[in-house]
Amino acid sequence: MTRYDSILDTIGNTPLVDISQLSPMPGVKIFAKLEGQNPGGSSKDRIALKMVQLAEQAEELRAGDTILEPSSGNTGIGLALVAKLRGYKLRIILPENVSVERRQLLEIFGAEVTLSPGEEGSNGAIRMAETIAAQDSSYRFLFQYGNPANPLAHYEGTGPEILKDCPEIDVFCAGLGTSGTLMGVGRYLKEHKPEVKIVAVEPPAGELVQGLRNLDDGFIPPIFDGDVLDGKTVARPRESIEGTRRLLNECGIFAGVSSGAAVYGATRYIARTMTEGTVVVLLPDGGWKYLSSGAWTDDLDTVVELATRINYW
Repeated sequence: MTRYDSILDTIGNTPLVDISQLSPMPGVKIFAKLEGQNPGGSSKDRIALKMVQLAEQAEELRAGDTILEPSSGNTGIGLALVAKLRGYKLRIILPENVSVERRQLLEIFGAEVTLSPGEEGSNGAIRMAETIAAQDSSYRFLFQYGNPANPLAHYEGTGPEILKDCPEIDVFCAGLGTSGTLMGVGRYLKEHKPEVKIVAVEPPAGELVQGLRNLDDGFIPPIFDGDVLDGKTVARPRESIEGTRRLLNECGIFAGVSSGAAVYGATRYIARTMTEGTVVVLLPDGGWKYLSSGAWTDDLDTVVELATRINYW
């Protein structure tokens, strides 16, 4: 058993699990990268730590400083964990309609939470954070959507882990949110295995699958580079919830609804383009932050309707 000096040292090196029972084609294997195994419960732990480390190296962060960040939950939770252990204060701009568990976790870790209008989604939180940062220069605005540490964390960590554990990979599939995962993993894989396809999963324009974004909805993250992608596929709220239930019922994997969206997108891509090969899909977080959604137990139509009003993922 490995010993660690800090809980932050356990970030990364997450498991890769065979979920080929979900594949629509017998000749195509699917492996899931379980990012919910990170200590803060999501892939965002990676970028939270990297953003803070690079800011410290540049002497842009000093003990006692206050970090400002817009987040729908997971990046905020990762930053709250890192900030607590590194001696920083944290103010998170959070859409008011996020799942109750995410807000509770932020407060448990000591973050100050400022709510933005729920109907404006993550874009509203971004606008509010940018305004606050412009008005008060005392904040250290790390800004995950434009911070090169975001894709760098995945270029240096997630990508090498995937290639090491699954050298036969043909397709990497992940949800499109800040785009950091797709950009970082995509660049690493293409440098070392150029034939690998990078596929993004996004919601249709105008539909909410929080944690994911459609770039036609008005905000393109500055770190996004469309040349890294080989394709996109769509997952709607109902399909995302169905994918989440399949992960639990058929694979025993308790993951968040954006993970269900990623799995649905991967199987949709396979069904349309592949007869053989290997796909790795990234599951960004675990399901325990979304228990209040009823996503696994309530009537499907009820959960889908709630998803139009409450940010459960």
